[in-house]
Amino acid sequence: MKALILNSGMGSRMGVLASEHPKCMTEVSSRETILSRQLRQIAEAGIREVVMTTGLFDGVLVNYCQSLELPLHITFVKNPVYKETNYIYSIYCAREELKNDDILLMHGDLVFENRVLDAVLDSEESCMTVSSTMPLPEKDFKAVIQEGYITKVGIEFFHDAMAAQPLYKLKQEDWRVWLDRIETFCEAQNVKCYAENALNEAAGSCRIRPLDVKNDLCAEVDDPDDLAAVTEKVRRVEQRTVYMCFSTDMVHSGHIAIIKRASRLGKLIVGVLSDEAVVSYKRFPLLPFAERKALFENITGVSRVVEQKTLSYRENLMRYQPDYVVHGDDWISGFQKPVREEVLAVLSGYGGKLVEFPYSKDEKYQKLESRARIHLSLPDVRRERLRKSIQMKGLVTAMEAHSGITGLIVEKTVAYEKGEARQFDAMWVSSLCDSTAKGKPDIELVDMTSRFRTIDDIMEVTTKPIIFDGDTGGLTEHFVYTVRTLERMGVSAVIIEDKTGLKKNSLFGTEVEQTQDTVENFCAKITAGKRAQKTKEFMVIARIESLILEQGMEDALMRAEAYVKAGADGIMIHSRKKEPDEIFAFVEQFRKKDQATPVVVVPTSFNAVTEEEFKDRGVNVVIYANQLTRTGFPAMQHAAETILKNHRAKECDEMCMSIQEIIRLIPEEEFI
Repeated sequence: MKALILNSGMGSRMGVLASEHPKCMTEVSSRETILSRQLRQIAEAGIREVVMTTGLFDGVLVNYCQSLELPLHITFVKNPVYKETNYIYSIYCAREELKNDDILLMHGDLVFENRVLDAVLDSEESCMTVSSTMPLPEKDFKAVIQEGYITKVGIEFFHDAMAAQPLYKLKQEDWRVWLDRIETFCEAQNVKCYAENALNEAAGSCRIRPLDVKNDLCAEVDDPDDLAAVTEKVRRVEQRTVYMCFSTDMVHSGHIAIIKRASRLGKLIVGVLSDEAVVSYKRFPLLPFAERKALFENITGVSRVVEQKTLSYRENLMRYQPDYVVHGDDWISGFQKPVREEVLAVLSGYGGKLVEFPYSKDEKYQKLESRARIHLSLPDVRRERLRKSIQMKGLVTAMEAHSGITGLIVEKTVAYEKGEARQFDAMWVSSLCDSTAKGKPDIELVDMTSRFRTIDDIMEVTTKPIIFDGDTGGLTEHFVYTVRTLERMGVSAVIIEDKTGLKKNSLFGTEVEQTQDTVENFCAKITAGKRAQKTKEFMVIARIESLILEQGMEDALMRAEAYVKAGADGIMIHSRKKEPDEIFAFVEQFRKKDQATPVVVVPTSFNAVTEEEFKDRGVNVVIYANQLTRTGFPAMQHAAETILKNHRAKECDEMCMSIQEIIRLIPEEEFI
């Protein structure tokens, strides 16, 4: 595409303002003239070839354009009889430079905002800018519109017309028709009329759509009054602000492209999602908030970077009240639709506008995301994520997994609600569920080697951090090796309970004989485990059984304080009561002395408490310890009974997930 700028006019109505240079060199801001603004906009749009017609002061004009040092190749064509002809003849003089290309045509005294130029260039058909909101001018162009196309352009038309400005995008086939008519006019010495007179004779063959820019800036400067009005509009345009939000920690060409387009609308404010919002919405960020913020601060076109604490834009929109919010069109449908609707509602409250660009679905961007997930699956990266997630979110959730496929369910299950995406932060590899999956009792019968294989199966296909149920930890000498192995594998934490002897499930409480370890012995085990680990990220969490074994609140609190002093990175408090009162009482008392140590709960019995309430009371980790096992096995048993009763599988079909859905859970080869 070439740009054609018509600058051969006399500019006589500008008076002294155009007495020493062409009208196009008149300043419209403290930084720009009409022409420098046009050329910069053209260059930023990616156009490199410009044809410029000249007349009076052509030498001044050429030197000025060269002084701008823009990445443009400008061909200057002088109309030698500019005093006796109109710009139709200037186009005729430049005709050899204008064939065989799409053309962006504009008058040299036209001032327009980037939003208008982008809309013109985005048009799939030939178009001319019009305004449905501006009154019809007496002496300037109007466009007659019939059946969606422009049939006439001129100053004399008032019926079925809109105010029009000479900014065109002309596809090669339409431009060829118009240019042929221009040649016919000029060779017949019809050179004092508008080029649009030739267009009007070719309207049936040259199909130009009206592009309605409404109140956006697109105006000619014919006299000092026009200049004053346009200068004020330019000032207002330059004061506009634009808001975008990003969660990404990998900036690719698609992001740069939309940032570039957004920055053309005004001063661009980029909101960067907080770590907590990203972890909840997408995946664990490869870069923390501070680094992601710095990343965007160093991108050309970004004026300011701020934190957006949640997926909701409301707080930041009310604070900054941007003129435009820019987003990809991918949120028109899907789980982010409520967020979009909220944005529209907030913008309507103060007159802002939403601008949506086509979402980039390039396969190479998907591969970048896949590489990020591979990185997150690496042991050293995965191991540290539990600590970081607790720091970022305050409260994290873990769901039990006992195989590769249950790990994938935990990894990929997302619940969409009110524009937010909720997912589990971690996986709990439970002794109970691991033993049950193997058809064995939960008495530490399944040895560590077998349990490590379960971890391997899960880790091979997932990325989320793993919390390991270490039962009692066994002998202190054995626990040391367990810590080293888990740490090396990339497990984030091990939880050990302060009991001794043959394991009995805690929910039996005092119904079966269970022995609580002494404080001294268990502290020694914690200390030995902490000394054995090689990294700072791995966590040893102490599980207190005092409430289960009815030893009282004071005993539980005393043990918690001792275990933390021994080096425990977290405290898990357990209860088999259906009401959470004693858990809440423990957390309240513990937090009076210790605000920092993470507290873990497993709400198997007191399951009516919401995560939000746990967080408000000071809990940091909620583990759903056996729900997949307890729901999965009954479903399989029911399916087996159904087949036996009906002597066929048809009645079982409605209970079954399709093979295609199961396959979709399994990662592609490049991720494995």
